[in-house]
Amino acid sequence: MPLDLAAELAAPHGPQKDGEPGPWADPAAYWTRMSEATHDRSAPVVALGVEALAWNAHDLLRRAGGLPIRVASKSIRVRGVLDAVLALPGYRGVLAYTLAEAVWLSETIDDVVVAYPSADSAAIAALAADPRAADRVAIMVDSEDQLDLVDAVVPPAARPAIRVCLDFDASWSAPALGHVGVLRSPVSTPEGLRRLAERVLARPGFRLVGVMSYEAQIAGVGDAPRGRPAAGALMRVVQRASGAELLERRGRAIAAVRAIADLEFVNGGGTGSIERSAADGSLTEIAAGSGLFGPHLFDHYRSFTPAPAVAFALDVVRRPNGDTATLLGGGWIASGPPAADRLPRVVWPEGLRFASREAAGEVQTPVIGESARGLRVGDRVWLRHTKSGEPMEHAIETVAVRANTGEADPMPTYRGEGKCFL
Repeated sequence: MPLDLAAELAAPHGPQKDGEPGPWADPAAYWTRMSEATHDRSAPVVALGVEALAWNAHDLLRRAGGLPIRVASKSIRVRGVLDAVLALPGYRGVLAYTLAEAVWLSETIDDVVVAYPSADSAAIAALAADPRAADRVAIMVDSEDQLDLVDAVVPPAARPAIRVCLDFDASWSAPALGHVGVLRSPVSTPEGLRRLAERVLARPGFRLVGVMSYEAQIAGVGDAPRGRPAAGALMRVVQRASGAELLERRGRAIAAVRAIADLEFVNGGGTGSIERSAADGSLTEIAAGSGLFGPHLFDHYRSFTPAPAVAFALDVVRRPNGDTATLLGGGWIASGPPAADRLPRVVWPEGLRFASREAAGEVQTPVIGESARGLRVGDRVWLRHTKSGEPMEHAIETVAVRANTGEADPMPTYRGEGKCFL
């Protein structure tokens, strides 16, 4: 009987009772059960722990303190998971990563905001040709040039009004460090945001509905990196200063836009900054996605500890020597600056590490360590990805596993549905 993922998430506080540790608290039992539940599927296998997903979903709601959470689809890429999470009270709408994805999702989801500007003429034309999608999807804009592009594809008189969200820069210009954050919107001042809002309001064929402001330097950078206490202390100082500056600047910017426009939403934050974002009175919702799957990037925060809901398994295919086992595949490297923290992390069997001169390779990944000596050809090794949705690009399905019972049910990823958006 297929697992009812929405029902599992709707269970009070997740499947496990209050105070009881989740099944992931016993790694040997947890990963062994994952292996048993997926043994009949060819590697690489991407598994989704149902209890861990439920725990993470409820923990995000707890941290949000009643502010609605918009699910970042980039970090999920499985429609069945999106649907199940959105059925849980407290979650509202999707933050999509491409316009083509947003139009596709709008077939069944009635509130989709595209997190990034788009120059995809085919997707713009598809949005303009579908009144239902146009009513459900908001595009992202940080320049009038992006409005010009939409008009060049489909003139205002030939389309329904396009919903628009403005992107307000949340990075910090630190006195000593310079630019801290990601290079997103060029609009960084309250005056600049109001000017852009005025231009949207003045143009036919557009409807201003929201503002987004993502503080990546807080939401996506851990404040307690393992084995680097000094770096963690510095990061906490930077995040406090950046958060205080943004609270004041973003508050003034949103007030300036609200003076001339009736906004439906103001979105900000992310998995790593939920508590701080929930205390920002200018926001009406928080974006989060990675916290649902709990990749190892989020093992390095002091304020929360996600459960390892998603991992992937690879087969041991040869033994080059008595101290090494070689896995087939493994080079699932996360986006971002190339560094060791972009590599997957071997989580089971414990005591394994990458061979330093090969690390995680496209077609083979040698692992060494005490546990490698006991691995045989055909055994499976479990790894966690640095980020969240990216593993789904390597698989056509993820297998939802109820670790307490061993029940398993495959769910198609975007790739399994024949979609590749980025």
